[in-house]
Amino acid sequence: MSVKQNTLKSEFTLQGKGLHTGKEVHATFKPGEENSGYVIVRTDLEGAPEIPAIAKYVEFADRASCLEKDGARIYTLEHAMAALYGCGIDNCRIELDGEEFPILDGSARYYVEAIAQAGVQEQEADRRYLTVKQKMEFRSEDGLSRITVLPDEEYNVHTVVAYNSPYLSMQYASYREGENEFAKDIAPCRTFVFLREVEALLANNLIKGGDLSNAIVIVDRKMEAEEIKRLSQAFGYDNIEVKEGILNNLELHFENEPARHKLLDVIGDLALCGRFIKGRVIAECPGHKANASMAKMLYKEVVNAERDDAYPEDLDVLTETPLMDINKIRSLLPHRPPFLLVDKIFRLTENMVIGCKNVTMNEPHFVGHFPTEPVMPGVLIVEAMSQCGGILVLNGVPDPENYSTYFMKIDGVKFRNKVVPGDTLVFKLITTAPIKRGIVQMKGFAYVGKKLVCEGEFMAQVAKTKKA
Repeated sequence: MSVKQNTLKSEFTLQGKGLHTGKEVHATFKPGEENSGYVIVRTDLEGAPEIPAIAKYVEFADRASCLEKDGARIYTLEHAMAALYGCGIDNCRIELDGEEFPILDGSARYYVEAIAQAGVQEQEADRRYLTVKQKMEFRSEDGLSRITVLPDEEYNVHTVVAYNSPYLSMQYASYREGENEFAKDIAPCRTFVFLREVEALLANNLIKGGDLSNAIVIVDRKMEAEEIKRLSQAFGYDNIEVKEGILNNLELHFENEPARHKLLDVIGDLALCGRFIKGRVIAECPGHKANASMAKMLYKEVVNAERDDAYPEDLDVLTETPLMDINKIRSLLPHRPPFLLVDKIFRLTENMVIGCKNVTMNEPHFVGHFPTEPVMPGVLIVEAMSQCGGILVLNGVPDPENYSTYFMKIDGVKFRNKVVPGDTLVFKLITTAPIKRGIVQMKGFAYVGKKLVCEGEFMAQVAKTKKA
């Protein structure tokens, strides 16, 4: 029995200060469309740019996770991502009116509680997994951090932290999906920092939103009265106290709360691979840089799996009776020979299309490209893919003859093998986000036989054709 995707039943908003900026920010979590994943919208910026929460957009940061796309940045998202992942949410749209998620109490507790109150809604699509098939490992340059991912039937995470500190020399924490209760055992665990790091962070204009209520400050050395006074002023307290190595008499939720929080961060950072994971994660002295590096490695596996799965499952598709022949295609696309580059359509759903183009020596571009070695120009392969995608879009329009699709952006185009006369190009295009305000985003693949020859990401606008 397959596991279905989930989203929120209703929206909710949390507000608070960003840990590093200290600015008040509102984060509104809304239900997301199937297969959309986690998408963050910067509502405070012109045009409300959207940033998919995937490792493709991860930038390395010392003290928090960071995403960047087209100049828009988002910081400190790991606790929110961990909460969504830990609560089994596949798709969520998050509107953020600042560059940093609210730190709240330094854990994922309030996110999880809000998700529980909003409710979880099952969707029709099956959950998408990344199944780890072989050992993967990242080790930091200094050798202190290592993340290892191994094949496993379930998702489980094990963290070990070790510091040169008498108070926090070594701790261990583990989480196994289905055995641990994320909301109770992991989500309440707060971030922590050593006293020796606090002044350096303050000097670097960071942790402006830091407070003794949203971080465990570990003291592993004797504090002088002047230093205590200075820190009291920095945190806005009349006085601070030290009890069992922790500032201000803060009570730990668990004896190994620091290790559990590191585990929380690992879950949140690795969620940026864009899939629910089937594998075992062993994180030794993890940090955001190490986590992000592993998330990028996992995301690459997701992309490779999508590429491998992109060829039609039925490899005999070219022998099938097509859904659309050239005459039906002409009724949908405005293109005409010699620039009509799709011959047949075999599969067509709301978010996927498979079509083909027969490449012959009679095509005019082969006269000059190249006279002694005819090769189909890469730009025409891309154009053919986009025309196939245009059929996907225009098939859902009541009067397609009055509309056209226009390129807005092409990203990540890669040519992997050449295409020559006699080849048959098979295209598969999949929408990667819901069509909104006439804007469609697609990922496309082109195959010859079982060989991937080209892939890319497309953004296009569907607009009415101007009459002459």
